[in-house]
Amino acid sequence: MSSRFLMITPEDGKEVLKCLAAPARLAILELLHARGPLNVNEIAEVLDLPQSTTSTHLNQMEEAGLIRTEVQKARKGSQKICHAVHDEIVLSFTRPNEASDEAIEVSMPVGLYSGYDVYAPCGMCGPDAIIGYLDSPDTFLSPDRMKAGLLWFTRGYVDYQFPNNARIKGAPIRELEVLMELSSEVPGTSDNWPSDITISINGKAVATWTSPGDFGDRRGKFTPDWWKLRGSQYGVLKSFRITDGGTFIDGMRVSDTKLNDLELLDHRSIRLRIEVPETAEHPGGINIFGRGFGNYDQDIVLRIKT
Repeated sequence: MSSRFLMITPEDGKEVLKCLAAPARLAILELLHARGPLNVNEIAEVLDLPQSTTSTHLNQMEEAGLIRTEVQKARKGSQKICHAVHDEIVLSFTRPNEASDEAIEVSMPVGLYSGYDVYAPCGMCGPDAIIGYLDSPDTFLSPDRMKAGLLWFTRGYVDYQFPNNARIKGAPIRELEVLMELSSEVPGTSDNWPSDITISINGKAVATWTSPGDFGDRRGKFTPDWWKLRGSQYGVLKSFRITDGGTFIDGMRVSDTKLNDLELLDHRSIRLRIEVPETAEHPGGINIFGRGFGNYDQDIVLRIKT
């Protein structure tokens, strides 16, 4: 199953839902999925729409992150080529962040990574100020990283090491879930800036989620007032869940990787890597939001169900 999908809630998906309410925009998306990238004139001709009306629809869809465009040379001047960003769009009315009584849960501050290899632009900040120097990977060595509530980089990874409390408890694991708030990273912000973010457990890549953009249209609910409005404000709360039946993102099955593939019983710790790899089709960077930033005021959560 393709991992190019968008998970929205009624709270953060209003612009997407507004776009999808227009039959003409749905027809444009269906056309782009059926035929691949097309220019504005081709879309207008196939759907029998005025060129000006088609351009208006495409501009609104691009603002909502439903399509991306690129300018290419044409015989006379240039042309705008339109691409569909998502294969599937899922509307969820529930938040995947409520633990059950049988869950073992550990929260990890975003600055308590155990290893990293990041490329600029990059940086981090705490509740009161920027930590270290902007766009210097060496800042990620700073002891003050423990205070970080937001960190970002263009390419590379950060590693986190969680205690394997289920192994200590001697309880069999039937499900492992990682919850965190993520977005793409671009200088400034852009709702249409896709980025492939890969999650690995114990050295095994389990899923890749394509973030639609870097969100700055409004201040994050918990983002401090000192953080500039033109900077990344909030992300999307993502659930990466691995069971005996495969790997799921926000409840949607995305790969065949199962619990047994992670060799959880063989390790005293559970190693999590969050990465924008060099091979990413959309290398659009990453923001990781922790407590005190974004919309959810939580650290990276590892939840084990036994």
